[in-house]
Amino acid sequence: MGALSAAAAILAAVRAIPRGAVASYGEVARRAGLPRHARMVARTLASADDLELPWHRVVRSDGRIAFAPDSDGWKEQCARLRAEGVKVIAGRVRMPARGEPATLDAALWGPVD
Repeated sequence: MGALSAAAAILAAVRAIPRGAVASYGEVARRAGLPRHARMVARTLASADDLELPWHRVVRSDGRIAFAPDSDGWKEQCARLRAEGVKVIAGRVRMPARGEPATLDAALWGPVD
């Protein structure tokens, strides 16, 4: 099997974000093997046509939703995250502190590199 394209690697990293969790654009880029390419993640998600893609689990590094506040996209992302049990306050989610495991799997098994 050949190497994944950058877009395919990004989409695979987004699909791997567990239900009820979030990751930043930068974290998705890192997990896709593309560190420092957060903008590429945003562009890839903007052009993705997979209706099953959990795009709503990707937020800014500070936990803010990237859509303009109160826009349709912002409202939809807030609703989707809340439906998965993510606490969203004023368009922001709590991001794990640096070094803090994002999930129980991460706490038990360590970072996914």
